[in-house]
Amino acid sequence: MISLPTEVPVSLGDRSYTIHIGRNNLDQLLNLAARTRGVIGLVTDTIVGPLYADRVVNLFRAAGRHVVSYQLPAGEEHKRLDQVEAICGAFLAGGLDRASLVIALGGGVVGDVAGFAAAVFMRGIPFLQVPTTIVAQVDSSVGGKTGVNHPLGKNTIGAFHQPAGVVIDMELLRSLPPRQLRAGLAEVVKHGVIADADLFAYLEREAPRLLAGDLDALALPVVRSCEIKAAVVTADEREQGIRAHLNYGHTFGHAIETVSGYTRFLHGEAVSIGMRAAAELARLLGMVDDAFVHRQRACLEALELPVYWPDLPVDAALDATRKDKKNRAGVARFVLPTRLGEVVTRDDVPLELVRRAFEAVTRP
Repeated sequence: MISLPTEVPVSLGDRSYTIHIGRNNLDQLLNLAARTRGVIGLVTDTIVGPLYADRVVNLFRAAGRHVVSYQLPAGEEHKRLDQVEAICGAFLAGGLDRASLVIALGGGVVGDVAGFAAAVFMRGIPFLQVPTTIVAQVDSSVGGKTGVNHPLGKNTIGAFHQPAGVVIDMELLRSLPPRQLRAGLAEVVKHGVIADADLFAYLEREAPRLLAGDLDALALPVVRSCEIKAAVVTADEREQGIRAHLNYGHTFGHAIETVSGYTRFLHGEAVSIGMRAAAELARLLGMVDDAFVHRQRACLEALELPVYWPDLPVDAALDATRKDKKNRAGVARFVLPTRLGEVVTRDDVPLELVRRAFEAVTRP
C-alpha cells in the first residue's frame, strides 16, 4: 500500500526537480512558482481547461500573480508546430518574458507542446507539469522530452527541456474517461516489462480495481512508474543508453500512430499493440518463449487494451519505422524483452522479421 503524499526526486544536477504525488495538492504550484516573478502562462486544452483551469488561475490570482491562459484543441492530431507558434504569440501578447513561467495542465499532448513552447520561448523559460491523465502522470510529464509530431513521424520535432517540477494530483483522475484511463495503463505495463516484474504482477492481480478508477489501487502504479522513470532519466538524461528501454513497444506503436494519422488510436492503445508486436519479434528472435508472449498479451487484454489491428497497412508501417527518431544512421533500433523485468536494445533485426511481427498483430 502506498501512502500519499509522496515525493520522487529526479537528480540531474542544476536541472534537478521533484515529482509531488498526492491528493488535492495543487497548492504545491505556488511554492514551485515562487522562484519566478513574471507573468505565468497556463497551457491546457479544450477538455481539461473547462474542468480545472479556473482552479489553477484562481490559486495564482489569490496570491497576486497574473496568469495568461491558452487552450489547445484536444487531441494528438493537434500536436503540431503551428500550435507552438500560437502559444508563443499568446505569451508575447500577454506580457510573458524571461522572468516568466509556463504551467502545462493536461495530458501528454499538452505537456509535450507546452514544454516545447517553454523550451523555445525567449530561448527557454521554466515550466511546471500538472499531468491530468495516467499516461502523463506515469510517463510523459517526467524526463524533459518535449515536442510535436510531423506527418512523416511522431515526436520528430522537439527538445530536451526538464520541468522545474511535477505536481500529480490523483484526484484529477476522477474526471478521466475510461478509455483514457485504460490507455494510460499501457505505459505502466511497459514499466513492468522493462524493470519490475512485481509491478507487472500487480497489474494482473488488480486489473478490475484499476479499470474501476480506484485511486487507492492506482497510487502504487503511479508512484512506482515515477520511480522507475526518474531512475532511468537520472542515469541517462539524453537517451544515450539505458533510457532507450523506455521505448519498449514504442517503435512499433509510433509507426501505428503515424500510419493511422494520429486519430484512430490513443497513444497508449498504439503502444499496447506495439508491445505485442515487440514480444512477437522477440519470440521470432528466440529471446523469449511462448509463455512470455501469452502472459503479456493476457495482461493487456485484462486491462481492456487493444492487442491487434486487422487493417494495419504493413508496408506503410514498415516505412514509418525507418523514419523513427530513435534510429541511428538509418538503422532501426528495437527494445526487446529477454524476460519479465528485463529488456535490451537491438539494431541487428532483419527487416523480414519486423514485417512478420507487424503481420502478427493483424490477427487476434
